[in-house]
Amino acid sequence: MKNIDYNYLCTVIGNLSGIPIRVYEDKQQVFYHSLTYLPTDPAKLYLDDIFNIQTSIGYYVTKQFHYYGIINSGHLKIVMGPSGQATHTKQELRELAFESNVNADDIDDFVRGMQGIVPMPPESMMQMLCAINYFFNNEKYSLEDITIYDQEQKELENSINQHRVTKSFEDILPEQIAFIHNTYDLEQHLMDMVQRGDSKSLGQWLSHAPAIRSGQLAPDQLRQKKNTFIVSATLASRAAIRGGMAVDDAFSLSDAYIQKCEVLNSLDRITNLQYHMVQDFTDQVERLQTKSHLSPLVMEVSHYIKHHMSEPITADAIAEELFLSRPYLSRKFKQETGESLTDFILKEKVEEAKRLLRYSDKSLSAVSIYLGFSSQSHFTKVFKKYVSMSPGEYRKKNTIL
Repeated sequence: MKNIDYNYLCTVIGNLSGIPIRVYEDKQQVFYHSLTYLPTDPAKLYLDDIFNIQTSIGYYVTKQFHYYGIINSGHLKIVMGPSGQATHTKQELRELAFESNVNADDIDDFVRGMQGIVPMPPESMMQMLCAINYFFNNEKYSLEDITIYDQEQKELENSINQHRVTKSFEDILPEQIAFIHNTYDLEQHLMDMVQRGDSKSLGQWLSHAPAIRSGQLAPDQLRQKKNTFIVSATLASRAAIRGGMAVDDAFSLSDAYIQKCEVLNSLDRITNLQYHMVQDFTDQVERLQTKSHLSPLVMEVSHYIKHHMSEPITADAIAEELFLSRPYLSRKFKQETGESLTDFILKEKVEEAKRLLRYSDKSLSAVSIYLGFSSQSHFTKVFKKYVSMSPGEYRKKNTIL
């Protein structure tokens, strides 16, 4: 180890791969190299999980399907990444910037930097890690020798961020529902309500839900409850997909809830979160099925807003995207929906703000910047117009956990 110049070696590896690389010694960063400029290192968002990986060679996958390669050697940890094979949109990278607390003035640089990272298949990164591992640990591994591998990686999809939580069940008794490993008919009845997006029926069922005993999934009660929750989320996500929810959205929402569940240490709180999760999937499907009756024009406008949520959205920009004149778009939209395009845009942004306020701990200033408002005061004014309370009041009243 003393004869290895890890700064030199990691610089060469970073230059060859085009992927950022850093070295930590006893969890303190002692080296960083990247060919692209990233004003904030996105790896900081996942360091707790990365530090928990202790095998000689490992990897960590984020909710955006970026992956980090990891080498452990004594007190040193080498971390390569992020890289990936999927192409990420600017909106997705702006969401990552939001999660990473990138300053507003640096977001465009962050997005450009992320776009400049060389995409690499995971097998190629693992081969590179094998070579680095040989230098540091004098171990000769091939891909066939590497097992992917333990609890951290079994939960790699649980690292997802911030997804929709919209309805409260604080007044429901905590032990009324535990619906995994129950009778087949009961399970099918519940999942059928999720698939149909029948929020009203589900709410009535939950209010009178029978006490149900779940099968034994773990030796201790807390782990049992968490395992039950994970299977619940899996079933609900599949039912929602059958109901029309996009696969990526359903998996992301499931992962978000599972991640939230994993940090809880109270049976009652896990049960309460389970209520939210099932109702949330049902509400999502209901909204999608309601939107399915909208005209193609309204659907296209809604799609544009969803994928440009972190930008200042104007009628001119939407009209240009849809190859329409702004006056025609505004007039046609008002005819079909009964509301102005501006109101529709702001309502969609407020819905996203409500999600962020409920699920994330980001400051009001960060939320307003992320959603493209000119100032926090403007954000507060718009929010109060449509919700009849300030963002701070809403968060205090509706924070789930």
